[in-house]
Amino acid sequence: MKVTEYFEKAAGNTLISFEVLPPLKGGSMEAIFNTLDPLMEFKPPFIDVTYHREDFEYKKNEKSGHYEKIAIRKRPGTVGICASIMHRYGVDAVPHLICGGFTKEDTENALIDLNFLKIDNVLALRGDARRFDGKFVPEKDGHKYALTLVEQIKSMNNGTYLDKNIKNGAKTDFCIGIAGYPEKHFESPSLSVDLDFTKQKIEAGADYIVTQMFFDNSKYFEYVDACRQIGIDVPIVPGLKPLTKKYQINSIPRRFFISMPDALTKELLKAKDNAAVKEIGIEWCIQQSKELKARSVPCLHYYTMGDSDTIRRIVEAVY
Repeated sequence: MKVTEYFEKAAGNTLISFEVLPPLKGGSMEAIFNTLDPLMEFKPPFIDVTYHREDFEYKKNEKSGHYEKIAIRKRPGTVGICASIMHRYGVDAVPHLICGGFTKEDTENALIDLNFLKIDNVLALRGDARRFDGKFVPEKDGHKYALTLVEQIKSMNNGTYLDKNIKNGAKTDFCIGIAGYPEKHFESPSLSVDLDFTKQKIEAGADYIVTQMFFDNSKYFEYVDACRQIGIDVPIVPGLKPLTKKYQINSIPRRFFISMPDALTKELLKAKDNAAVKEIGIEWCIQQSKELKARSVPCLHYYTMGDSDTIRRIVEAVY
């Protein structure tokens, strides 16, 4: 079932969904199950599974003594994880599909595999730059922007494939989600420009938006209003992540280019240790969630980061 169909079926009631990370290479599905098992009683209709591009490490060649640039993929397995989640829990899985690390043909083949597995939802993202690249670098013959990735998915929904010799190709039926940035994408010169790019993706065929985390609900409400004013009328799902460690006061704004409300920051700075920070973070996320739910947002989307206990406490207090 499509994500947007769940929203329509909910008829204004706020749903709940979770997002999980693939385990590090060498790990097992038990890490995913251990995260999700305690959360399934809340009956999420769908679960997102992130995708991580390959990165590089420099390793010393023992013979030459020189350092070599080695490509590694630390968190493989997104498609298999989605299939396992659907098999174990009977809920829809939403794989993240990124531009980085894929040629257009790789993307097409991945979509064919997802279609064969009856996975009919994807979240289309550009993805992050690799650690040593400084800026995003696409694959040769890959997508540079999420917009053209959305266009390729939509083309397959219409039965159009890269190989022009394919006539009357099988039509896929993917529901396409994209990312939204209440405080704008860090590479955009302004929120207005960022919204224009978002609208282009909606016009290309995207069906809904999931936002980056935020800690000030007014940012989300203002973002939704700004989207509506320029004709973006798809569901906009707020993404939520509780703070659990003191270093996140600095690391999250630096890494994700988002701000924290003064009231939250002052409380966090007074916290004596991470246990105190976690309690503050949980309570803040509970209040965020309650206000968003009271405003009938389509869904509360929680970034679990493998911490089911924290997410469980929040959801129990809200639902």
